Parts: sequence; C-alpha cells; structure tokens
Amino acid sequence: MNLFTGSAVALATPFNEDFTINYDQFVNLIHFHLENETDAIVVCGTTGESPTLKNEEKFRLFEIAVKEVNGQIPVIAGTGTNDTAHAIELSIRAEELGVDALLLITPYYNRTTQEGLVRHYTAIADVVDIPIILYNVPSRTGVNIEPLTVQRLSKHKNIRAVKEASGDISQVAEIARLIPKDFYLYSGNDDQVVPLLSLGGHGVISVLANIMPVEAHNMVMEYLNGNIEEALRLQLLTKPLIDALFIEVNPIPVKSALNYMGMNVGSLRLPLVDLSKASQIILKVEMKKLGLL
Repeated sequence: MNLFTGSAVALATPFNEDFTINYDQFVNLIHFHLENETDAIVVCGTTGESPTLKNEEKFRLFEIAVKEVNGQIPVIAGTGTNDTAHAIELSIRAEELGVDALLLITPYYNRTTQEGLVRHYTAIADVVDIPIILYNVPSRTGVNIEPLTVQRLSKHKNIRAVKEASGDISQVAEIARLIPKDFYLYSGNDDQVVPLLSLGGHGVISVLANIMPVEAHNMVMEYLNGNIEEALRLQLLTKPLIDALFIEVNPIPVKSALNYMGMNVGSLRLPLVDLSKASQIILKVEMKKLGLL
C-alpha cells in the first residue's frame, strides 16, 4: 500500500509575479522536503491553492513531483472536486502520471447527503487502482463525513485512509472505533496531532511541515516510538505558531512564512490575498520564537 506513516506536507504552490506557477521553485521545495524528513508530499491540496489551478497545471505539478521524488516517499495528488465526473477525470490522469495515492475532498457548495458521499467516493474508487484518502473538513465544505459513512467507505478496497480535519475529537474517536485495523487515520489539524495519534492515528497531513518539516515528522514518530513526552513537548511548543499559521485562511499565512524564510513562493491567486500587516506581526513574532527568522 502506497500510504505513509509520519508527516505529509500539504505543499504550497509557488507563483511567479504574473501568477503563473514557478515550476523551478516547486522542484526546490520538493527537494527541501526530501532532505528534511518529510514522509510524503501532497500536491494540489488546499494549501496548494487547488481551486484556482487549471487541470493542465495540476497534471504538470503531479508529473514533476513524481519525477523529482523518484519513489523515495509517496506522492499524493489532490484530485477532489464537487463534480464527481471531474474528480474521476483528474484521478484517472493522476494515476496515469504515477502518483501513489489520491486525496479527495468532500463535494462542496452543492454538497450532498451521506448516501451521496458514499456514491461519490465509490464512483471514483471504482475507476482507479491506487489508495484513496478521504478528506473531511466541514468548516470549508459545509458537509461532514459521518463516522458510519467512513466505516461504509472503508469496505472498498481502494479507499484506505481518512484525513480528519473536523476538529471534533469525539468524532475522530468514533471513526477510530469503527474503521478496520488496516485503515489509515491522519490528522488534518496540526494542533491535534498527538490527540489523534492517541486514538490509533498514523500521522498528519500538515501545513506546519512547510516550514518545520523535521519537527512535524518527529512529533509523529516520537509518539509512535513510545516517546510520548517528547511528542507532547513538540505539540505544545509549536501550538502558538500553528495558531498563527491559521490566523487568516490557509494558505495565506504559510505562504508569507515561506517567503520570510527565503523560499520564494510568491503571492496568492485571487480571491486569496496577502497577509494583513497586523497578522504579519503576529506570525513573525511566533516564527522568531522558534528560530525560523
């Protein structure tokens, strides 16, 4: 199974001044993570500004990531949309380009029922032959994947994991109770990594890992290796920075943080805008505390 244990970076997409993708810098970011203990790379997720990327841009990013990673760690492609047929198109092409797994957001805006979620994900899973990670973030999508729905979907041979970003630790516990032992549970919230691991989780799909990849990796692996005290120390140490990384809608703050660190990821495509001056001060203070500036 081409999934991961540890920390997967939800990779930011770098742009040039004219808002075209800076593919050279994208390659540099990939190698930064290969050299800094990141366990998997997610391309074209929320942090990668997937809603404003064209199909051709996504395919090029998938292709480059697969080539540059060269099998060292899993490459996970964000191919979810609120249109099942479109998600199928993206998913089939991503598999053809050699990605290891797919991350599929729930349908948003038009949303759907729990039965609709089952049919949506099943339709995609039926036409690919690589693992699918369900992505639940109801604060963005307006729809929640309920625990019993995760359980139903876990019976499909290609649906092998869930990224849980509901923020509801009681829901995470119920999912953990219901899923099979070989089903992967990932945190979608950097401030809840240790709590989710305590319920049997396998890792995190992380925004924090963009700027602190080693610490994000260590937070998971120290816990899984039995050093709970160190994992908890890292969770609490990074909590103020994690809060600052979500002071405005993701990925606005993390792109600013990357630019402060000289990563040259550029600005954001509208409707996202640059970080406000007040928020910049808060973010820089927390980055300085951790020696990032």
